[in-house]
Amino acid sequence: MRDTIRVLVLGTGQMGSGIARLVLRKQGLALVGAYGRRAARSGLDVGQAMGLGRDLGIRIGADLDAVIQEGRPRVAIQATCSRLADAAEEISTLVRHGVHVISIAEEMAYPGCRSPAIAEEMGRLAVSHGVAVVGTGINPGFVLDLLVITLTGVCSDIQAIKATRVNDLSSYGPSVLATQGVGLTPEAFRQGVQDGTVVGHMGFVESMHMIARALGWDLERVDERREPIVARVPRETPFVKVEPGHTAGCNHTAVAYRAGTPVITLIHPQQIHPHLDGVETGDSIEITGTPNVRLAGSPEIPGGLGTIALAVNMIPRVLDASPGLYSMADLPVPAAILGDARQLVAHRRG
Repeated sequence: MRDTIRVLVLGTGQMGSGIARLVLRKQGLALVGAYGRRAARSGLDVGQAMGLGRDLGIRIGADLDAVIQEGRPRVAIQATCSRLADAAEEISTLVRHGVHVISIAEEMAYPGCRSPAIAEEMGRLAVSHGVAVVGTGINPGFVLDLLVITLTGVCSDIQAIKATRVNDLSSYGPSVLATQGVGLTPEAFRQGVQDGTVVGHMGFVESMHMIARALGWDLERVDERREPIVARVPRETPFVKVEPGHTAGCNHTAVAYRAGTPVITLIHPQQIHPHLDGVETGDSIEITGTPNVRLAGSPEIPGGLGTIALAVNMIPRVLDASPGLYSMADLPVPAAILGDARQLVAHRRG
């Protein structure tokens, strides 16, 4: 039997903590370290700081090089940020130490579409150090891109794609809620869109370019629109209280054009406790082509739980990949790790 797969988690928030808990539950995986950007958490035991219920004898470190050297991870899961520019330095540090990387930063889902120079350098670095790097997550990374691409496999021709994800933001922390403008007046929401503090969903551009590359399409532009979802009844989470007339979330839409024609439309209204206003969550994909394809399900695939699972379930896929930078469309689709993760890697290599 191969040695246990040593895993480092970057990020000690809700996503990082959830990933750490899942790693600890999986046979064949070992949590060997945790890195956090917040200096106040440096030195705290991972088990207590992440709400795992017990001390693990692993301390959160704020010096990534030192954490890597102490833990000697084979693979790292990054859950510290959303932007490629913020993620790149940590990823580069990991790669230089010969560590494979799975990132849930939204812009890492398809980094070449926004920052081709950073993506090219990251890919070169991964190849030179013999490791694989991939961005994943529920969205971008699965529902509005990889799942769409998979469904197009039964089509001989495609005219247009429309995908919608209606989800509940209630389980997310204050940083995510702030980016969706939750709790603001509609006027403050629109001002936030203008000044960049309200961003809505991050990843539409990445998802669209991932789909387009898989289909062989060249996109000429992507138009995005963000509108406030105004609450009609009071709504509250542990992090925010929304009064009627204030913003409960963001309705974010995007349309991609090819040769002057809209070919991909993605719709993503996100809000806290949508059921209080009679809104049912769910995911749907409609492909206009030969044949037409429609797939829909309700409720939504839970965003937080789905992202945590994807990050961990991608470990065997990344360890089996040749060195380089990948999107989810480049690697075999993940499956739940229900047995020994080491056997999954060994089986495919055999």
